[in-house]
Amino acid sequence: MTPARVLLADDHDLLRAGIRSLLERMPGVEVVAEAGDGREALGQIAQCSPDLVLLDIAMPRLNGLETLARITRDFPTVKTVILSVFANEEYVIKAMRWGASGFLLKNSKPEELALALASVMAGQTYLSPAIARHVADYLKRTGQPDDPLAVLTHRQREILQLVAEGATTKEIATTLSLSVKTVEMHRAELMRRLDVKDLAGLVRYAIRTGVISAEN
Repeated sequence: MTPARVLLADDHDLLRAGIRSLLERMPGVEVVAEAGDGREALGQIAQCSPDLVLLDIAMPRLNGLETLARITRDFPTVKTVILSVFANEEYVIKAMRWGASGFLLKNSKPEELALALASVMAGQTYLSPAIARHVADYLKRTGQPDDPLAVLTHRQREILQLVAEGATTKEIATTLSLSVKTVEMHRAELMRRLDVKDLAGLVRYAIRTGVISAEN
């Protein structure tokens, strides 16, 4: 069988090295590239054409969920498995809605990682058992939740993350290849749509909706 070509995207070098070591010991798996943030991951996908991306949620510059949305749109044949420390039900539901093929906790055993990769490459969806239970209980309590970020475009969500991470208007313009005036217009529209009055409000909203983690 042709090995499954895997790209590993995580902003923690030590953790990424550990996962890569596990992957390289698995038969039928070839790690073709690594990335430390979402933008780098998208560039590596275009260059290396992986079959599957293991994608951390909490990454700088472009978080895992936004990266997932781009992969689903621009590289529809590439499968994506989300990696996360927390079994957050809203993250899981959003990831599945945005095109993920699996959601795996970072404290999973190596055998579960192998099972997840095999399941996804066989065309199935994989959720860690603990996550599946959390999601089922959550949906029983609340029903299908609304997406609080649905009112924003992909570009606005990109800018929201960069603003929340402390990037200046000029830095955002450079990162996104936009003019400073265009970034200012997007930021003003963000505040209007979210009914937020200042940058601190944008940061709080970004943390509350999972665009960035509170640790950022």
